[in-house]
Amino acid sequence: MMNHMVRVPTPEGRPATYADLEALPPSIKGEIVDGVLYTSTRPRSPHMNLEGIIHGDVFNPYQRGRGGPGGWWILVEPGIEVPGSPEVSPDLAGWRRERLPALPVDASLTVVPDWVCEILSPGTRNLDLRVKRPFYARVGVGYLWYVDPEARTLSVSKLVDGHWLELAVHGDSDVVRVEPFPDVELALGEWWAGLPPGPG
Repeated sequence: MMNHMVRVPTPEGRPATYADLEALPPSIKGEIVDGVLYTSTRPRSPHMNLEGIIHGDVFNPYQRGRGGPGGWWILVEPGIEVPGSPEVSPDLAGWRRERLPALPVDASLTVVPDWVCEILSPGTRNLDLRVKRPFYARVGVGYLWYVDPEARTLSVSKLVDGHWLELAVHGDSDVVRVEPFPDVELALGEWWAGLPPGPG
């Protein structure tokens, strides 16, 4: 699931802009965090499969209201414009509908997500943990999940007074209910299907 993240310098050290993202080739994903452009190759199929499984587990009960309460928007790799970033794109993000009643049609998403999920890979781990984690806290994301396919773990954190409070770390074949989606059980063993063999 290797996809390497690269920090890209801009001319004269100026902050990166949306124009810098538009200039990237289609095979490259770009994000801007605190004015810095980061690029990576598009995720490989095991990463995309895991992303799709997690999305399905949350989307049906929380966006469609099937087997759950509804009341959310759940998106895969959305482009979000927030303070300090003309576009950041987490693997998955969710918004409560009382904060985002409708998805914008011809405009950027500018409401900070209530929930973000990042799937760690060797090439993006440093960015996700050292750069995006404090950035998400600073802009006010409510909950942050890190899914580590190599360790077969789900880490759940909640923003409390501007800092991340780790609520739990689950893994292997655990069946869990976690914030901010406690109404449904997540069978983590199903998440790892299609991945390379795990440790041990």
